Amino acid sequence: MDFSFDGFSDLPVPRFESMLKTNEIYFFDATEFEEIGQYYIDMGSLQMAKKAIEVGLGQHPESTELTLLLVEYYILKNSYNDALLLLDNLLTLEPYNAFAYQHLAVIQSKRNQHQEAIESLKKGLTLSSDKYEFHSLLAMEYLYLDEFFMAKEFFIKCLEEDITDNHALYNIIYCFESLKDADGAITYMNAFLDSDPYNEVAWHQLGRQYLSKKMYDQAITAFDFAIICDDTFIGAYLELGKSLEQLGRYNEAINYYEITLGIDDPTAFALLRIGECHLNLGNEVLAIKYIKKAIHEDPLLDKGWLALCEYFMRKNAYAKVLHYIKKAVKIDNTHVHYWRLYAQANKALGFWDEANVAFERLVNLGNYEVQTWLDWAGILLQLQEYSSGIKALRQGIEFHPENGQLHYMLAGFYMMQANASEASFFLKNAYAINPKDLDVFFETFPSSKTQHLVKDTLSIS
Repeated sequence: MDFSFDGFSDLPVPRFESMLKTNEIYFFDATEFEEIGQYYIDMGSLQMAKKAIEVGLGQHPESTELTLLLVEYYILKNSYNDALLLLDNLLTLEPYNAFAYQHLAVIQSKRNQHQEAIESLKKGLTLSSDKYEFHSLLAMEYLYLDEFFMAKEFFIKCLEEDITDNHALYNIIYCFESLKDADGAITYMNAFLDSDPYNEVAWHQLGRQYLSKKMYDQAITAFDFAIICDDTFIGAYLELGKSLEQLGRYNEAINYYEITLGIDDPTAFALLRIGECHLNLGNEVLAIKYIKKAIHEDPLLDKGWLALCEYFMRKNAYAKVLHYIKKAVKIDNTHVHYWRLYAQANKALGFWDEANVAFERLVNLGNYEVQTWLDWAGILLQLQEYSSGIKALRQGIEFHPENGQLHYMLAGFYMMQANASEASFFLKNAYAINPKDLDVFFETFPSSKTQHLVKDTLSIS
């Protein structure tokens, strides 16, 4: 067994394990026991860690470090009451022990007592010469409370203490974004880059902020610098491609997307973007080739399925739309856009029953747009399912009471059922809302133009 690892003497561990095997008593100083216990904790061997800590406390009962290590063990075992008992005793003896407050805060945080954890960390912060860990933990506690401004301030302190802490850098940007303060993020990142001009993560994040503000030229410059700092930074190439797309520079965008394919395994996102760029350039055969590659790379890529189906929808190739959208629905049968395309393709092909199922599914998924109700009603009219049409349209009117088209359509359905009173009622409503749609009503229900009910209701000749 190889016990060597960075920054740790491998001698105490085999001596300790030899002691356990022989039942002999070896002496270790408290620091060695702390190293042994920490080693087992890091290795995930919690039972061995506990054994080492208990033997260590037997030889060094006054060791604060071993007591805190035992607290850490109890926290890892979710034995919070045992840990708190040790901490209470320790803080009684050592009320100025910063790390005791740190462990106390960890327990409070795990119990969702985040405000209490913050108070404990603030106490520990005043007692510790090593501020970084406390600043980091305070930042996370504020994040748990969605107090993004305070979280940002403490992450900034972390970065001031360790300029290489990219974790803090990402979290600072996350906080700015949560505060919807892109300008603040841009100002901060530019200032940070004055002190660390070769930080590719900072340039990348600055570019993302410019991109969010549609400042495409500035975004391109930032992503260029990120690539100069690290020419294998795939994220920067992808964002640069997106920025170039926004400016209509599709060939350049394709070039950067293709670079990512050579750096690492192809990503579905890059393949899809290449396909979309070729569509914009009119290279339809290449476009479909790349979009299909993207779907093959990631069958769950909804934008890939949508791009493919929308392309064939624009070409009126409804059979192909159905072919691909059926595959998409099998992967995710709760995707509203899939069902809309499925419904539209079936409607275009005259597959009324399938279209009816699709529109009903759309509504059940929470798609309450006016056009959904109108299209569905049109399908039910084709199927002569007047009762179902009335039920659907009345539901639609609940969501859109001021939409004249829905009232006209409902009036027509009641006419088809020879329900004169309801037909007259909804026809009056429809005409009051929008008299201009009367011609559409006549086109949808041709027989209504000669009916006395319409003339009497609207007083027209």
